[in-house]
Amino acid sequence: MKNSSEFEKGVLWLAENLSFDVDVRVNVFECNIRLLGGLISAHFLAKDSRKQLMSNGYNDQLLMLAEDLGLRLLPAFDTPTGIPYAWINLKTGVHPNETTETSTSGCGSLVLEMGALSRLTGNPQFENLALRALRKLWSMRSELNLLGTNLDINTGRWTEYSSGIGAGIDSFYEYLVKAYILFGGEEYWDMFQDAYRAVQQHYRYGSWYHDADMRTGKATYWQFTSLQAFWPGLQVLIGDIAAANATHREFLRLWEMFGIFPERYLLDAGKVHPTERYYPLRPELAESTFFLYQATKDPWYLDVGKKIMNSINVFSRVPGGFASVRDVMTMKLEDHHHSFFLSETCKYLYLLFDDSFLDGENHVFSTEGHLFPVNQSWQQQPRPKILSRLRLFSRQKPIDTSALTSKTCPRLSRGSVESACHIPDTRADHRCVSRSDCGVDATTCAKRSCSFAGYCS
Repeated sequence: MKNSSEFEKGVLWLAENLSFDVDVRVNVFECNIRLLGGLISAHFLAKDSRKQLMSNGYNDQLLMLAEDLGLRLLPAFDTPTGIPYAWINLKTGVHPNETTETSTSGCGSLVLEMGALSRLTGNPQFENLALRALRKLWSMRSELNLLGTNLDINTGRWTEYSSGIGAGIDSFYEYLVKAYILFGGEEYWDMFQDAYRAVQQHYRYGSWYHDADMRTGKATYWQFTSLQAFWPGLQVLIGDIAAANATHREFLRLWEMFGIFPERYLLDAGKVHPTERYYPLRPELAESTFFLYQATKDPWYLDVGKKIMNSINVFSRVPGGFASVRDVMTMKLEDHHHSFFLSETCKYLYLLFDDSFLDGENHVFSTEGHLFPVNQSWQQQPRPKILSRLRLFSRQKPIDTSALTSKTCPRLSRGSVESACHIPDTRADHRCVSRSDCGVDATTCAKRSCSFAGYCS
């Protein structure tokens, strides 16, 4: 937004006033993605001379704060399994009677921030501990390559076998891809490929995703949770644009049904969950819209962004800013909003319409929307193949025609339009006996084939 003076003022204020030597119990995961990730990202921006955000120079003040915070989180990893406690006191460490239960996302989504901190400080301990926890977690997967949602850090046993792509596990998948892009190394990519195939096989139902038992793959809950809306954006990163489009459009229809997302919607009953009816200004739909526009430059996604902004302005705007919606059926508000509204929701909507700040650079967005530049010197060799296939912030020219509106197959058009020629497979589980059971691919507009395994591909 080119307001460098406010950025510099914020950096200097934090350097002079912020201390983590406080007697407070914090969630390790949230502290990692919100505070540690924010400090690291701001450090990158302050350090970048091309941005010219610090007129009076910068002496790594934010990095020193990040390192202090990182060191205060390390005692959480001192467990029999290497999987960290979910909670820690920043001043006194882990309480003797601290809960030993944590979530898959809580212990499996630490490597991006911790890895960046190791590379910036030269202390490998941060990344090593986060990676050890991730490896242990992956070793606990079922024979179907599925993971549960909650587990015990001492015993290494699952306490909740039902899982999906939403709350409790979402950022686990996200960080496998993003760690591969940021750090390289085939290990992250190998984990993700197995996990992604398992998700598509056992959780996917048409363009929707349900929860299932990690041991059997049998559906447990037919529900949409608002955190699932990040999934199309993740699919864009791996090049699965057709699947991302299809799911994004279904999610948008749900948004339009209520004007905003309910936190949980029961797909089998066709109604909002009786107690989780709120909308805390979550960013995931805006995030996926941003990534899909970057990949396709289809102006239809700009219209989606306008819908999201209009909804937030109509239902959430108050004299002092924006408030979370307590109940999407009544649109009653709560007197607060979460920090992710500023760090993610507003950021993705702003960048959807003006990404000039990112011009000529590749970045990874953390799960809290913090920018980490892709640094070739950080990456193991060979460099991630995904970087040669996808450059999100290239100055690709926006197209004038949206196939999502005109229903035009790109192979039949001289212009550059994003595909909307998708014809679904006959069966919702994508099983097939012959090619006649398969539909038309949304990316190539070619007839899909029936594989030897009996799936349309």
